[in-house]
Amino acid sequence: MSFTDEQMERYSRHFVLDEIGFQGQRKLLNAKVLVIGAGGLGSPAAMYLAAAGVGMIGIADADEVDLSNLQRQILHGTQDAGRAKVLSAKETMNRMNPDVTVHAYRMLVNADHIMDLIRDYDFIIDATDNIPSKFLINDACVMAEKPFSHAGVIRFQGQLMTYVPGEGPCYRCVFRDPPPKNAVPTCKQVGVVGAMCGVIGSLQAMEAIKYITGAGHLLTGTLLTCDALDMRFRRVPLPEDTSDCPVCGTHPTITDLKNSSVYPAGALS
Repeated sequence: MSFTDEQMERYSRHFVLDEIGFQGQRKLLNAKVLVIGAGGLGSPAAMYLAAAGVGMIGIADADEVDLSNLQRQILHGTQDAGRAKVLSAKETMNRMNPDVTVHAYRMLVNADHIMDLIRDYDFIIDATDNIPSKFLINDACVMAEKPFSHAGVIRFQGQLMTYVPGEGPCYRCVFRDPPPKNAVPTCKQVGVVGAMCGVIGSLQAMEAIKYITGAGHLLTGTLLTCDALDMRFRRVPLPEDTSDCPVCGTHPTITDLKNSSVYPAGALS
């Protein structure tokens, strides 16, 4: 494909990067990334993917914009209060970059249809805020052989890892089973700094861009953690032996999403 004059200017800072260049930008424009969650993590991830020129971006969320979201969910503005998050997100991304086709999915992502949702995408970003959804996304991506970025934030802390089929452990290899209900506090209960979402969500976009272009090294086999109060990043090596994982192991026991009680219907809210 040839680039228009507008694209030559828009992506000029990518073109001069040896790791991306013209070939990498073509890959981005032909790529398809799905962001599940249009909140604190999904906002910076989706915005940077759109700015980078990822050709097709899907964004899935069932919620409406609330004023309490705006401290961290930068896809939305005060005027969007009460509107569907995915529609606000689509408008923001379309204003940012006309090269990008945005598909808005206003839905509760659950075991009944997640496989259909992820089927056409090259990379999945888990930008959800609840544990059942994270296990659901992990298991679906493993079964569908889709790479994805997991992340989570709370207070001043964040973490992320990347799964690529055949190249390292999945989320369930690290966190085998969901904790008991109400055992893990939520951001609503204990708070989160908005900028922390920006740091981690931007890194998720970076992982997607690296996967698409082939630049650098992905966070496969590594959990990256960040403590913003001390501004300390740590790389935690993950288990290399994944053979006994119940979903990506040698003899998986989780083979059907619909029959699992780990993630009830309507897990993503």
